[in-house]
Amino acid sequence: MSTPVHDPLSRERSHLCASRSALRAMREDVEALDISDVTANWVNAEVLARQIEERIKALADLSDTPLFFGRLDYLHAPGAEEAEGAEGERFYIGRRHVHDHDGDPMVIDWRAPVSQPFYRASKKDPMDIALRRRFGYTGGDLTAYEDEHLSDPAEAAHTSKLLQQEIERPRVGPMRDIVATIQPEQDEIVRSGLSGTVCVQGGPGTGKTAVGLHRVAYLLYAHRERLARTGTLVIGPNRSFLHYIEQVLPALGELTVQQATVDDLVSHVEITGTDDATGAVVKGDARLARVLRRALYSHVTMPTEPVMVVRGSRRWRVPAYELEDIVRELLDRDIRYGAAREALPQRIAHAVLVQMERSGEAPDDRVQDAVARNGAVKAAVKAVWPAVDPAKLVLRLLSDAEFLAEHAEGILDEDEQKAILWPKPARSVKSAKWSAADAVLIDEATDLIQRTHSLGHVVLDEAQDLSPMQYRAVGRRCTTGSATVLGDLAQGTTPWATRGWQEALTHLGKPDALVEELTAGFRVPTDVITYASRLLPHIAPGLTPVVSIRENPGHFEIRQVSAASEVADACRASLRHEGSTGLIAADARVPELAEALKAAGIPYLGPGEETTRDTRLTLVPASLAKGLEYDYVVLDEPRAVVDGEPDERTGLRRLYVALTRAVSGLTVTHTAPLPAQLA
Repeated sequence: MSTPVHDPLSRERSHLCASRSALRAMREDVEALDISDVTANWVNAEVLARQIEERIKALADLSDTPLFFGRLDYLHAPGAEEAEGAEGERFYIGRRHVHDHDGDPMVIDWRAPVSQPFYRASKKDPMDIALRRRFGYTGGDLTAYEDEHLSDPAEAAHTSKLLQQEIERPRVGPMRDIVATIQPEQDEIVRSGLSGTVCVQGGPGTGKTAVGLHRVAYLLYAHRERLARTGTLVIGPNRSFLHYIEQVLPALGELTVQQATVDDLVSHVEITGTDDATGAVVKGDARLARVLRRALYSHVTMPTEPVMVVRGSRRWRVPAYELEDIVRELLDRDIRYGAAREALPQRIAHAVLVQMERSGEAPDDRVQDAVARNGAVKAAVKAVWPAVDPAKLVLRLLSDAEFLAEHAEGILDEDEQKAILWPKPARSVKSAKWSAADAVLIDEATDLIQRTHSLGHVVLDEAQDLSPMQYRAVGRRCTTGSATVLGDLAQGTTPWATRGWQEALTHLGKPDALVEELTAGFRVPTDVITYASRLLPHIAPGLTPVVSIRENPGHFEIRQVSAASEVADACRASLRHEGSTGLIAADARVPELAEALKAAGIPYLGPGEETTRDTRLTLVPASLAKGLEYDYVVLDEPRAVVDGEPDERTGLRRLYVALTRAVSGLTVTHTAPLPAQLA
């Protein structure tokens, strides 16, 4: 029996089938390109071949990812600057643009201006939309639709059931995009311009990470040529987090965005050592930048002897006072140490050329370059402005108490100096046991000597955990570009955690950045976020609690247990539900719980490993839980999570993070009494 042609669902399925065929044809057209006649040399051929390969990957049709998720029916033709079309034109909104063999659009990219009303139109402001249709999918199959007649005053506004289902859909595997569920306040941030830096303060489940990633995708769409030249970078707190988010941008067709941790950015030396909390806080203080600058420029000494340049039978003498004027002028210009050192021989050579011209000679640029390479000039430069290795500079500061005291005077007190001095000085850069904070100091020194390359746009996630010196390291990567800063002050779990965004943005070099706050919770259920928010007055007074917009209150249970085997039982109960389960515990308790899971015959993964249909449980140390999410969470022993940190406030913040990783349900298991702040 044939399906009636007037059946809307059948028509939409037909459009989906035709769109997939069109996308396949677009991909085949690219695969069939012959570049043998258009490349002048093998370098051009390699570049073009790589571009074609990336284009082919971007046109991949992911079978379990809907090609379009919405439809807009306009009352009138959109403005000429947005899209061409007749009155009442219809647009299907999806992850990427798809056109037929005539070039007519079958699916419009969600980032196009004509797609914007899908996210922002409302009954109060329909934005010329007659109908907004959302589609529901099972796997890659279109199974449902839901209509909103925005221009019909008789139809009451309602909450989209399909939207709620998509938000609450169980999660297995890495983070997915939220392109079908972006909310108006999120869309405003996503579509903000490239020139400005945006800081997003967002509590758990407000979608700040997804907003940051979608902003990158939008900027690459709107400013592709510029960002292709300058580059984009996503910075996350650790490798597990980066692995978790790494599929979001490729799913949106963006394959060129690099990902890194802050430690990756400053990997000038191998990290084999650690700092205690006091030393790490001092090393992360922005005042260290002043100490480093003093120490570096202490190598510059004023000349006391003239420079004598011999050329043929003539001798040219540059007196010491003139050399001193040149050195002071370079210092006053405040350019990089290395750039000034490179300029110095040319300045000395220029002084010689002035004398040559006065004597009647007519030297050219080649003569000036030859004088700059003269042995006497080189020797003078070496004596006055010697080359400095950044790692050796930091090594001396941390090893030599007198050198540190000389350059930290008036900046660090004696106790602070003692806190960062190594108890046993290292013999060399290679033998030193560098810490992560030391590497940031080396990066600062490196930039003082030679300017760090700036990217067009940087996304910095979980920013609240960075030290001022780490902010400076990130800021150096976007001095001429912009940034998207994402974080939650309540989730700061380092001793140097950010106290306020304005201070952090100043260290980043973006003091005029716009600060936006997201308070609507899409991920964490009402009962869970309400319980976790009991900690806010103790960890971030004054911060607005997240309000969950989820209709499903979620599963929430506090269970007293007497053994690790009962924690394993709680995990087994959570695994009866569809989706992923995370067992989060204080780092010190992970080995015991691992043994309990093995004894119970429950397979599990570590953070960063991708869940499968057969293995849906991840055992997560509390120190690595930040940024991750699971459908169901079993949180083991909250008191142990708090006690595992250097101080109670940091411990309570770590607990807040662990409590807010659940998307559908949370079970808290404990033997010891719960922290009083949760009462």
